Amino acid sequence: MTTLIFGATGGIGRALANALAAAGHDLLLSGRRVEVLGALAAELSARALPAELADPAAVTAVFAEAGTLDLLIYAAGSVRVAPVLQAGDEIWTANYFGALWALRSGLPRLVPGGRAYLFGARPELIAARGFSQYAASKAALASLAKVAALERHPVCLVLPPAVGTPLWGAVGRPPRGALSPEQVAAAILDDLGQECKPELRIG
Repeated sequence: MTTLIFGATGGIGRALANALAAAGHDLLLSGRRVEVLGALAAELSARALPAELADPAAVTAVFAEAGTLDLLIYAAGSVRVAPVLQAGDEIWTANYFGALWALRSGLPRLVPGGRAYLFGARPELIAARGFSQYAASKAALASLAKVAALERHPVCLVLPPAVGTPLWGAVGRPPRGALSPEQVAAAILDDLGQECKPELRIG
């Protein structure tokens, strides 16, 4: 299977890259950190396709290089904590617009039976002080995934509980009982053997 992962150098993206490489996937890895991405691609005998998600043309160029795909995974994400009166729009690129650009360019390139995974967040876990833009961007992503599924696109919104990734460095430490990125990757691999559904709750 040919698989493209956006956010491949993050916690979940890296775990997925490792798991899918072990499963024999032909991997295409995308991310902003060129040196880190290149090292990971070399380690996994994958192809590195750096891209800045804020630039729709750069995302489109990734797909032009990738060709046809069996699997598209959008694992990029960002979090920044600020009260509503000080909130900015910085995290929308990674959490929503990058995913929109990826679906717009990527869905037409999926082979029959292919699918796309987006990583959302459970609303009840992120309705917290300082998380207005994170919660709002993830809500927008959930709506995007829902409408894409209604339009009969093979898009699945993944909803794990808290996951212990480096993103927690911006807000503190992962809560007790958080899943590891490897557990999330294992759940995705298990889901690949089943019919694509609009939502996948993990844990």
